[in-house]
Amino acid sequence: AKFEIPKSVTTIGFGAFANATNLTSVNIPASVQTIETSAFQSCSALTSITIPDGVTTISGGVFANCRSLSSINLPESITSIEENAFGHCESLTSFTVPSGVTSIPKDAFSNCKSLADIKLHDKITTIGPKAFYYCSSLKQITIPASVTRIYERAFSSCTSLESVVIPDGITEIGDRAFDICRKLSGVTIPDSVTRIGDCAFYECTSLSSITI
Repeated sequence: AKFEIPKSVTTIGFGAFANATNLTSVNIPASVQTIETSAFQSCSALTSITIPDGVTTISGGVFANCRSLSSINLPESITSIEENAFGHCESLTSFTVPSGVTSIPKDAFSNCKSLADIKLHDKITTIGPKAFYYCSSLKQITIPASVTRIYERAFSSCTSLESVVIPDGITEIGDRAFDICRKLSGVTIPDSVTRIGDCAFYECTSLSSITI
């Protein structure tokens, strides 16, 4: 089913279309400025979404469990992505973080099992807990030099991850940050790191080289 939101609408409220499991397409007009928490959560048939220019926040859980969502077009007006915004978007293959976003929060892309390409820019300072947990198609990641801390389980269970570039400037690699990354073969820890957390590289069974 397709749905066209009237041009008079400025806000899409909390859970407005949540669990609308037959919704395949929705047209969001340019009049919309705010999309609240969980607005499209568990719209399991939704395949693509375009957010209009002027929206500044991708609210918590807004597209969580949209398991068919493969295309997301975000405007440059976005300055904030909240927790679990895209969790369990299992068909999403690529994502470019808008240039105004400075933090990847908890569970933002957790269980995005098809996510193979994530473009992070050099204004991002934080990669939160479980931000990319179980992104099992992700093969390589370059963490921007602007990031100072990788939180716990940020890349846990990224079972295809072969290469990670950790920049100088990182001070902490959180608990289990890269655990169960079974294809990760080598890692260089920069001099700026003062703490490597508990089980940070636990069960990285291919890890044969580590430079500290």
